[in-house]
Amino acid sequence: MNTARGRSAAKVAPPRISQVELQDLEDCPDLVFPDGGRQDGAHFHRPAADGLDLGGATFAECRFDGASFHETQLRGASFRDCILAEPYAPVFRAARSTWRDVEFRNPRLGSAEAYESGWQSVRIEGGKLDFLNLRGAKLTDVLISGCIINELDLGGATATRVKLQDCTVGSLDLAGAKLKDFDLRGTGFRRISGLGSLAGLVIDEYQLGLLAPHLAAHLGVTVL
Repeated sequence: MNTARGRSAAKVAPPRISQVELQDLEDCPDLVFPDGGRQDGAHFHRPAADGLDLGGATFAECRFDGASFHETQLRGASFRDCILAEPYAPVFRAARSTWRDVEFRNPRLGSAEAYESGWQSVRIEGGKLDFLNLRGAKLTDVLISGCIINELDLGGATATRVKLQDCTVGSLDLAGAKLKDFDLRGTGFRRISGLGSLAGLVIDEYQLGLLAPHLAAHLGVTVL
């Protein structure tokens, strides 16, 4: 039995996360775009971003410290090789955005709208998100650790090599999701919906026990 579990565990591919290394950044007090909607190699310290329209903007090799993105329009924006340390936003609007080689450190987000976005090599460390909407998103190589997420919506998403490590999730919606190496082991959750889309999910024995009554009800099984 132990050998079989070991073989199964060995088949779980972990996220492939690239380390973000930023050097020789230029200090920028505000979010400015000298190159027509593109910013490279900038360091923003507590920038005034609330309510700005940054839709379609591109940020490459940038660092944001203590940025407030409340009601900032980031629809279609692109972030590559960026670090966002302690970002804050009661309402975070980033639908159809692109995030590649990005680190979120201790984010504080209320309603985070990131549906139909693309995440590749993304790390979230710590923090709290009230509602993370990733419906229809494509997630590849994503690691979320030590984070509290009240509601995580992955309906219709495609998620490959995603790991939630030492997190707490209230509600997880997987309806219509396509999962591969989606590792939920060690993360606490209260409810999972979309039980018909669990193929590719990796859980531990304790979590299986929590899921058992819901799976039985989903399959119409009566346990006496």
